[in-house]
Order: sequence, then C-alpha cells, then structure tokens
Amino acid sequence: MVQDIKVPEIGENVESGVVVAVHVKSGDTVTVDDTVIELETDKALVEIPSPYSGRITEVLVEAGAQLNVGDVIARVDTDAEQSRGEPAPPAKAPPSAAEPEARSSAEPAATEKTGDLPAKPGPADLADEEKTSPPLDREGPGRSESAAREKDSGRPPAPAAPSIRRMARELGVDIHDVSGSGSGGRISEADLKAHVRRRVSGASLSQGTSAGINVPALPDFSRWGVIEMEELATVRRLTARSTATAWTTIPHVTQFDEADITGVTAFIEKNAPRAQRAGVKLTVTAVIARICADALTRFPQFNASIDVSANRIIFKHYVHIGIAADTPRGLLVPVVRDADRKGIIELARAIGDLARRAREKKIKPDELEGGTFTISNQGGIGGVGFTPIVFWPQVAILGVSRSAVKPVYIRDRFEPRTVLPLSLSYDHRLIDGADAARFLRWICEGLEQPLTLLLE
Repeated sequence: MVQDIKVPEIGENVESGVVVAVHVKSGDTVTVDDTVIELETDKALVEIPSPYSGRITEVLVEAGAQLNVGDVIARVDTDAEQSRGEPAPPAKAPPSAAEPEARSSAEPAATEKTGDLPAKPGPADLADEEKTSPPLDREGPGRSESAAREKDSGRPPAPAAPSIRRMARELGVDIHDVSGSGSGGRISEADLKAHVRRRVSGASLSQGTSAGINVPALPDFSRWGVIEMEELATVRRLTARSTATAWTTIPHVTQFDEADITGVTAFIEKNAPRAQRAGVKLTVTAVIARICADALTRFPQFNASIDVSANRIIFKHYVHIGIAADTPRGLLVPVVRDADRKGIIELARAIGDLARRAREKKIKPDELEGGTFTISNQGGIGGVGFTPIVFWPQVAILGVSRSAVKPVYIRDRFEPRTVLPLSLSYDHRLIDGADAARFLRWICEGLEQPLTLLLE
C-alpha cells in the first residue's frame, strides 16, 4: 500500500522550511525513523524521518524547495503496517464538496443529531489526535449554537477534527476564519494557535503594523541620497514579532543590583582544570544559572506565567532556563532542561553544547521551547548595564553585564573586588518591586556567599 511521507509538525511557530538535502531516491528501501530529508526551518536544521517501512516509489521534493507543514515529501510502498505497529488504514479518496464522505461506522451516532458533521480527517493525519483528544460534548450548548450558526450561514463544517473545533469554540474563535495548512486546508491545533496569536498581537510586521499598533508609512529615503534595501532575515522577523508582542503585552520594570563575584572567579580558576578534564569550559554563566535555578524554586512567582483571560497564575514545577545566544542569524534562546537538578559542570556542558549547535544551525526546535526563565549575558561584549525584554509568556529575565574590578570598602579599608552588574526585568502584573528586589538580592548573595544557600 502506498503511503505519503509528509512534513510533520516540527515545533511551535514552525510552519515551513527549506530542503537542504534529500537522502532517498525512488527504489530505495527505508525503515521507520530513517532520515528522508534535512529541512532548515527558521531556527534549526531538522532531520525528517520516515514514519513507515517500505520501498520509496516517488520523491516529490529536491534540495532548495520550500515546504510547509503537511506537504508530501515522498511516497512509500509499505508492508501494510504503520510505524507504530497498527494496521494500515485503507486508502480513501478525498470527498468532494457535492458528495460528503460517509460517516464511519465507528463514529457515534450522536454526531448526526446536531446536524454538525465535522469533516472527516484522514486516518494517517489524525490517528493519534483522535485517540488522545478528550471526548466532545456533542449535546453541549456551545456545539448546538455553533451548528446553528453554520446552518443559518449556509457554510459547510470547517475541515477540522472535533477536538480542534471544540478548542476554537472555547477560545471564542470562528473556526471558518482559521487558515488550515494541512491537506485540503485541514486545520490543525498549530493553525488555531497561530491564528489566536495573530489576533492577539495584531497584524504582522509585513502588513504594516507592529503588535496591533499602527505604524506610519516610511518616507521615500531615496529623495535624500543613495539607499540600499535587503529582506529582513527570518530570525530577525521572529525576534521583531516576539519582542514587540512582549513589550506591548507585559508592563516591564527593571531592577538593578551588583554582586561581588571575587569568590566566583577564584572558584572558576581553581576548578577550571577539573572541568577541562571532563571536556567542559567552566563559565560564570553556568554558576549564575545554578544559583538562578535555586532562586526560582524559592521564589515560585518568578517561575510562573500569568493567564489574564482566566484570572489565574500558572506555577511550573520544573525549572527550564533559557540562555540567550548571539548567532550569525540573530538572537536564539536554547533552553537547559531541569537546571535545578544539574551541577555546575553539567550546566556548563549543556550551555556550551546548546550555544555551539545554535551557531551551527544544528539546534532542534524543541530545544528552543519551554523555558521558564531566561539569562542574557552580554559580559563578553561589554557594557555596564541594560534592560532586557521579558520573553513572553515568562515573567522575568536576568541581564548580566561585564564585570569590573572596583575598590570596595570592607572592614575600614578599600579592597579591590570583582563586581558584576545585574539587571532583572519582570512582569509587574505578577511581580511587585519588593519581590524583585528580594529575588535579585538573593541571587547576589548566592554569588557572594554560596554557603548561605544551604542555611534555609
């Protein structure tokens, strides 16, 4: 049986990519998880595996092609067994507008009662979704009203799974306004979330607005001299969109402080050979990440998100710290998972590995997601301080500037000490100034006197 190998949903906000390499040709035999193509997305280079075993009958892409999520890469003649060990479903032709596809005998008859028959998803596309999605309340008022509206408007049911249609109703979204990226315009959860994000933040930069704020048209700069124009790079577009959304959504406040890291620098010098034997470069960033991880467990409101629409706070019982990385393509923020469970050498190894792969375009999309707090260290470049922008939906970010040796008055005399400027930007909707001052002072004391962390 011939099955389509499609571009899967790679990660949040990832909708397309460019084919870098094709690893199969017609007649090749593949097994489950064999790499079919390499796809470069906005932020990472991703290997797309085959979900089936069998013989490649047709390859539909070539290097340099632009692909969207859901596009067919190749076709494979399977041995009548899907990658997860389930029987392969019989092939079906897509229903025409005039002849809706017949309802499956396994589908509850309650669907017919409402007169709101959802478009039937292809078995290969939505097999997992239908298994894991919670049952739909088919007799609920939301569904009845939706069905009535569709009937009154004369519009056919939108091409989406029942769980996606229900999610749209819960979010207050007209499912017909959502553009589907799947086969035949089928709407996925990613499509719905992207639509909601666009609605909340306003039109995109390319439409002449920034986060819902009208931007006046630029003058003709060529009137005053020679100009040059180039396309805004993809990473820069994403950075512009995310920072504009964060700035207009989050009421920012920045708290400043200084930490005496004379002891930290001595600690790094003393333990650098030990770290090198483990193949790791010990850095101040790793030490700061470890102390921040402890701070986040002691000050849980900094490891949270605020849901304004539902009037609630979401506390996360995990600590995933994003480390801002300067790359040739722009700013990327790979995430160190479970930072509170790692030692300093292990954190240094993880940070170094993520930063290297981010620069080399080998970072995976899921390694850029899920952060609960972010550290942006500009000390290697310079500067005495800056006000970083919070990465929404996080509520705080720590900025680290360049340390300097300064005279500090200690025990009736001045002593040369290495002083590190720190700046904490935070979401004032959730965090008050006093809380921010305590949080940042706790980090400073942790850098100055690490043993104080063990007192409580």
